[in-house]
Amino acid sequence: MPIKIPDNLPARSVLETEGVMVMAEAEAVRQDIRPMRIALLNLMPNKIKTETQFARLLGASPLQVELTLVKITNHVSRHTPTDHIISFYRDWEDVRGDKFDGFIITGAPVETMPFEEVSYWDELRRIFDWTQTNVHGTFNICWAAQAAVHHFHGMPKYALAQKRFGVYRHSNLYPASPYLRGFSDDFSIPVSRWTEVRRADIPAGRGLRVLMDSDEAGLCLLDDPRHRHLHMFNHIEYDTESLADEYFRDVAANKPIALPVNYFPNDDAQQKPLNHWRSHAHLLFGNWINQIYQTTPYDLRDIGVASADAGVSAIAAE
Repeated sequence: MPIKIPDNLPARSVLETEGVMVMAEAEAVRQDIRPMRIALLNLMPNKIKTETQFARLLGASPLQVELTLVKITNHVSRHTPTDHIISFYRDWEDVRGDKFDGFIITGAPVETMPFEEVSYWDELRRIFDWTQTNVHGTFNICWAAQAAVHHFHGMPKYALAQKRFGVYRHSNLYPASPYLRGFSDDFSIPVSRWTEVRRADIPAGRGLRVLMDSDEAGLCLLDDPRHRHLHMFNHIEYDTESLADEYFRDVAANKPIALPVNYFPNDDAQQKPLNHWRSHAHLLFGNWINQIYQTTPYDLRDIGVASADAGVSAIAAE
């Protein structure tokens, strides 16, 4: 099944060019099935590029996915046209009465700030709590993952001496996890961050399980079945050129930036990078959507009910 997005969303033409099946709104109405309701809380500056990255991964599922774009209430984006925000995004306060099968929260360019100093920290904490009653499964990316484990478990983040930047080898630590079905023993994932959370700070007795990590880059994927959250501390959703865009942006701005490791062929920034993570990105998101589909209530009103929550927690913990 294809992904259902607004007919005139810029991501549509990109995805159609790539061969991703995209369903028109009128066609979706004619299908006698309940689509998976997935929302994307987009905290990234370039919202159009980010929504395309996630729509690409969600659209590869054999299930029909209805994507809702969400933003922090009353937050003004400086890098995305206002008419795009007005046309395609809803404030979280406007959707907080809704229920979703899945909810994705992106990274944000605020990782060097203390959590409590981020302007929308209070609302994000309310959103994390809201996922416990209105969302069946949540997927947090990069800074959002750091924020979530801080909110739910008090885990601190640590500043790095220099930006961890490049494509790093990672290990599959728990092949039996439903989220890692089909994964290789090791694989590459893009990393771009100034801070980290550490395995030593994971609290005992709360059911948290490390699914992926890297000898060089540290924690990557952490499963929190009791809260029905999956935490990805890196950027498996990135396009081939995403790290290059960051590198050349900083070079142009005369900011100190090292060449991303294991990225440009022969460490030559004039050569086109190769994508070594695309297949695993599709596999991870496909597994996540499938796990939600297998455990979510058919009736959206039942999402968040204690019995349903206990069911998905037990399955995710297997």
